[in-house]
Amino acid sequence: MSAAPEAGPRPTTPPAAAPAAPARPPQRRDPWLMPLVLRLHFLAGVLVGPFILVAALTGAAYAVSPTLERVIYDDELRAPVTATTVPLADQVDAARAVAGDDAALVAVRPAPRPGDTTRVMFAGDDLLEGQTRAVFVDPGTAQVRGDLPVYGTSGSLPLRTTISDLHRSLGLGDVGRAYSELAASWLGVVVLGGLALWVARWRRGRRRRDLVRPDLRASGLRRSVSWHASIGAWLVLGALFLSATGITWSQFGGERVTALRAALSWQAPTLVTALEGASGAGATAGGAAPDAHAGHHGGAPAAPGSARVDPAGFDAVLAVARTENVDTGLVEIRPPADDASAWTVTEIQRSAPTQVDSVAVDGSTLEVVDRVDFADHPVMAKLARWGVDAHMGVLFGWPNQLLLVATALGVATMVVLGYVMWWQRRPAGGRGAAVGRPAPAGALARAPWWGTGLVVLVGVGLGAALPLLGASLVAFVLVDALVVAARTRPTGAGASPRGA
Repeated sequence: MSAAPEAGPRPTTPPAAAPAAPARPPQRRDPWLMPLVLRLHFLAGVLVGPFILVAALTGAAYAVSPTLERVIYDDELRAPVTATTVPLADQVDAARAVAGDDAALVAVRPAPRPGDTTRVMFAGDDLLEGQTRAVFVDPGTAQVRGDLPVYGTSGSLPLRTTISDLHRSLGLGDVGRAYSELAASWLGVVVLGGLALWVARWRRGRRRRDLVRPDLRASGLRRSVSWHASIGAWLVLGALFLSATGITWSQFGGERVTALRAALSWQAPTLVTALEGASGAGATAGGAAPDAHAGHHGGAPAAPGSARVDPAGFDAVLAVARTENVDTGLVEIRPPADDASAWTVTEIQRSAPTQVDSVAVDGSTLEVVDRVDFADHPVMAKLARWGVDAHMGVLFGWPNQLLLVATALGVATMVVLGYVMWWQRRPAGGRGAAVGRPAPAGALARAPWWGTGLVVLVGVGLGAALPLLGASLVAFVLVDALVVAARTRPTGAGASPRGA
């Protein structure tokens, strides 16, 4: 019997090498810019939306008010067409018989067209700043047809003045002007933020057609978003124009704009009314270039006027001005503020083509003292003139007014749709159903250092240019930070933080 072979040591194999860990891709930051824009767009829409809504609705009403005035005040504004007209002196005498011999005569606006009335304007202690008392006279018979307060260079009557006051300050004076400045400045911020979000959605290429026209087949939140995005796309230019031109009327931002125009020599030239060899003040009294904003927001106060003006001077001075640069029917003749000043005749036609030439005439010699032509204004002064007139709806007549109404009502619709979308985003299950879900917070915390610095730099620049916008922006950030901190604070042991 043979012996079993001895068991030898088993051969060993080296252990397999552990697979190498895959290289980790470089960590990418979460997006921060578009979420930040969305958060700002949301906060501004919710907090400033009511101001923008009121400004848009009152602005739409103001745009159609000139047409309404022609209907409501037809007796004062219209007169039977006659073959001949009586001299301005007779018309002034008829108006003074109504206003009283002691009434200070401020200006005369001859009837611009057949069928219109002449306005003889007096100062009054019971009038608002920038208002005068206008006596409306039939130029064919010198019969007085009405007596109403008028406001500013536009000569707005009580209806338009009331609407303008609501649009400007809600009838609350200088305190109320903060509302319109917030609306004008934040409208531009909201529109630019909305445009950035619209472009981001367009680049993603998902249902682009719903970004330029509303999806009528959609429902709920999707339908509201489609309407909001498509209406906003068509309103961008108009809304930005209203924002930029509206800021020039504002209390604090408007001062910055005025100072910038003065520093860059963008202002209209001033008509010199000082008579050679005359002593006393009044180098430009009554002859300053017309305020571009007078007649709507913050029109310049009326000149003091005089109770001892010779009515015959109006006919003589107007005849001289007609030989110079005054060739339109819409003119305003102002008597001298004192013995050292000249008469002024100024064109007030704001519709295209703009005619706002002016001339100063020595009342005793009927010599021309100075003249200013719109053609000689700096380009930026012309653009300011046209921008103001377009904002007021007078540059292109009724097409201008219709475009303003459509834009203003579109902006109001955007505000309403914004609140509808906020409500439609309310949490499901009834929890917090009274309000919608806000846009997520915390985007700025995810920004790189240069992004945070850029945001701060832009904020400081906006605050310097538009103080009320800057102050409200700081308030928004602080309130938002407090709300987020309150919502993320743990409520008990082991409680997990909840983001906004």
